[in-house]
Amino acid sequence: MIHSGKTSPTDWNLLFLCWLLAGISTLGSLFFSEIMRFPPCILCWYQRIFLFPLVFLFTTGLFSGDKSVARYALPLAAAGWLVAAYHNLLYAGIIPESIQPCSQGVSCTEDYISLFGFLTIPLLSLLSFSLILALLLILNRRFGR
Repeated sequence: MIHSGKTSPTDWNLLFLCWLLAGISTLGSLFFSEIMRFPPCILCWYQRIFLFPLVFLFTTGLFSGDKSVARYALPLAAAGWLVAAYHNLLYAGIIPESIQPCSQGVSCTEDYISLFGFLTIPLLSLLSFSLILALLLILNRRFGR
């Protein structure tokens, strides 16, 4: 059963956290490509396709108070998480080179940064999508779906 109506303050805070994560991730992605001049690989582009609209969806949900925004954002976050997980498996060398999608152009395993010795761009993306997905699942559960 779908429940409509306005969000409670707790739900609004969870949605705000989703918006904040998506916004910071979007700005970080643009910083790496536009300021640091790291060219995005094909998998980075797919992750951006799923990430960037989330900022607008969450903004709409925050201002309108519409609970259904979590339902619309969930497929985007899940698809972004799947691409990010695949990218991390590729980056770790678990996926064989013969089935890698980045055979031409920018390598999907290029090591641009390694914050604290382990945080790479693909891992940052996976962490961001994981947190957004977890918050959206909590919101969906709270909304009774």
